[in-house]
Amino acid sequence: MIKKKIVPPKKLLAILKQKKKKSVVFTNGCFDILHAGHVHYLENAKKLGDFLVVALNTDASTKRLKGPTRPINSLQDRSDIIAALESVDFVTWFDEETPLKLIEMVQPQVLVKGGDYIPKDIVGYQSVIDSGGKVKVLSFLEGRSTTNIIQKMKQ
Repeated sequence: MIKKKIVPPKKLLAILKQKKKKSVVFTNGCFDILHAGHVHYLENAKKLGDFLVVALNTDASTKRLKGPTRPINSLQDRSDIIAALESVDFVTWFDEETPLKLIEMVQPQVLVKGGDYIPKDIVGYQSVIDSGGKVKVLSFLEGRSTTNIIQKMKQ
């Protein structure tokens, strides 16, 4: 079942087109070391629509974003772990600096990010708003982050 949730971007688009009249919630990130904050965030994102799509940065994209020591876990491992969550319907990936191209392709009804973003600063904001969708910022669990976990492991 988990493997059926992990789909390349073009296949994802074909699958979503078959799910007419269903709302798609889209989020993205590295999700390098899964922690309680991620799980909480994804469960809350799922409540905003019918299907939750999680787009992961590829290994190369993560390395460009986070530095030469990341990712800790490979794209395949991160995909398997995220797909195992009940709240997640589909996992896909992108190699670009941002997921804008993928967001424009999927055209989600709800675009979600976690943390302290200002909605208008979220990549894909204008595309989603222009197509009649919503952009939401969900809070993280305080003190939960991959960076904190890595720092703790180094100590």
